[in-house]
Amino acid sequence: MSAAPMMSHRRAVATMVLATLLWSIAGVVTRHLDSAASFEVTFWRSASNTVAMAVLLSWQMGPRTLWAQLRQGGATLWWSGLGWGVMYTAFMVALTLTSVANVLITEALSPLLTALIARFALKQRLPVRTWVAIAMASGGIAWMHVSHVVGGDLRHLLGTALALLVPVCSALVWVMMQVNARRGAAQQDLSAAVLIGAVLSAAVSLPLAWPLQASGHDMRLLSLLGVVQLAIPCVMAVAAGRVLKAPEASLLGQLEIVFGVAWTWLGTAEAPTPAVLGGGLLVLGALTANEGLALWRTRLAAAR
Repeated sequence: MSAAPMMSHRRAVATMVLATLLWSIAGVVTRHLDSAASFEVTFWRSASNTVAMAVLLSWQMGPRTLWAQLRQGGATLWWSGLGWGVMYTAFMVALTLTSVANVLITEALSPLLTALIARFALKQRLPVRTWVAIAMASGGIAWMHVSHVVGGDLRHLLGTALALLVPVCSALVWVMMQVNARRGAAQQDLSAAVLIGAVLSAAVSLPLAWPLQASGHDMRLLSLLGVVQLAIPCVMAVAAGRVLKAPEASLLGQLEIVFGVAWTWLGTAEAPTPAVLGGGLLVLGALTANEGLALWRTRLAAAR
């Protein structure tokens, strides 16, 4: 069977933008639920994502290959799956405890945390621009949350702590992917890790969500999230990532924050506070400058 043709760069950019648009609907959809509580929200989204990912991966690689990956997968596959499971669970529970803008902006720290962890785990040197971006982003996060710390808003602080688990686990998963890639011909296919994460998230959430009380309306919305907001854009991002350079993909990925805050602002009564807007702009500015400079230097070096 011949390999599928590589998509053009323009199509890869469009695919990545569409993926971020689909990712961004989680907040506004969650705000229109009737009765589902935090862990039940997580369970239904993860359960529907499990079914969707099983179908998509079986279609892509064949059921036997997928099953063989799950049976023969080593520690890297299962640790990656655990990381995905924590991300799925922490993200949705955090959305029920604090604002959509807080969750999305906190989640955007992933590229900088990845660079920081890789600095120590893989001995990769960080350019000065990345250290400056880390300092700016840290200042932005502090600006966003200082009023809640002073005011003792425990619900918000818990939501923020859970939201922080998303970029931390994302960074660890990405570093594991880099370690796996260094094995050359001996590297593992980690595609099934996303499916493992969905299964683990659903399994952990179910006993905490019991007894299930979601209405039919809620179940339809959460199933929509599992398929349209998670499974489909993840597959699209993987396809686009084969064409786009890492800094370019990371930069386009930040559109999720802009889209997500805009959806919530337009579709609900939840508006970002001045602290969130100011701190968020500082975080986004740091990320954009860091990734934009990386992309510019890469293209400059290629043109020489």
